[in-house]
Amino acid sequence: MHGEYKVPGGKLVVVDVEAEDGVLRHVRVAGDFFLEPDEALDAVNRALEGAPADTDAAGLAARIDAALPEGTVMYGLTSEGVGIAVRRALAHATDWTDYDWQLIHEGPQPPALHMALDEVLTAEVAAGRRPPTLRVWEWGAPAVIIGSFQSLRNEVDPDAAARHGIEVVRRISGGGAMFVEPGNTITYSLSVPEALVQGLSFQDSYAYLDDWVLGALGDLGIRAWYQPLNDIATDQGKIAGAAQKRIVGPGGAPGAVLHHVTMAYDIDADKMLDVLRIGREKLSDKGTGSAKKRVDPLRRQTGLPREAIIERMIDSFRGRYGLTDGKVTDEELARAEELARTKFTSAEWTARVP
Repeated sequence: MHGEYKVPGGKLVVVDVEAEDGVLRHVRVAGDFFLEPDEALDAVNRALEGAPADTDAAGLAARIDAALPEGTVMYGLTSEGVGIAVRRALAHATDWTDYDWQLIHEGPQPPALHMALDEVLTAEVAAGRRPPTLRVWEWGAPAVIIGSFQSLRNEVDPDAAARHGIEVVRRISGGGAMFVEPGNTITYSLSVPEALVQGLSFQDSYAYLDDWVLGALGDLGIRAWYQPLNDIATDQGKIAGAAQKRIVGPGGAPGAVLHHVTMAYDIDADKMLDVLRIGREKLSDKGTGSAKKRVDPLRRQTGLPREAIIERMIDSFRGRYGLTDGKVTDEELARAEELARTKFTSAEWTARVP
């Protein structure tokens, strides 16, 4: 069995291993990491040999740490990363390059339709009718997107939202509220087979699915890192937040994961604070209460137009994993439009947590 795991911000770890009579055998760890002294690699292999095959990644990491020679230096590698690679091997996990990725980047669409497209496209991936998909959103109207489990009344000031012409919709994933205006945010979704994140904990799957965009930001000259559980940050502060939803395949078969991210390009913080109730508390201690304040990390840090950043991000993904231009099919769009009408614009769904 073969497993691979790229340590977020680090290097690739590759593990070949067999499971015999409930224990690990013939363990071989490799990769493009740096490790000193040389004999530390043999120590890692010996630590894993004979371990119970059901040992979790943390348990495997503990065995490795206990076996490493004194003074061992790891660069681009962690004991936990080796443990995750083992778990992915045993789970028959796939890799990014095992798939033919499709890009969807279409014109502006209503917020509720974006919510519906996420659900429909990820269900199509789960059913095997659509390849893994990167979808870049264009917003047709300003909106507040609240998480699946957030309280509507606690998060949003309805009078302020109405005054600013801001629609409020609820998404299917958890996490916090997103304040978006056309041209001021960068939002994308990944709809991926569950096999891509096999062997990863929920938290590790966030870091794994965000790793490509950290590389893309690095190509833009931005040093960014993953900040558990679901943020992307720089030394200027948070620039993006992620959320996930797991969708089961037909008949309970392995399904797909929806992972979507919203990045701040140039946000009107005064308007955001007017509309988001919780936002006032979260940001009150960060100096964002002054008049006409804007949150513009990507615009300020890159000096590039939003469209240029998106193009560079897409090019970065394509260079890493390959990417073919595609579109939402007529059938997918019809299903999404119906779902937007019956679910995502309904008071019952939006206020399901009052």
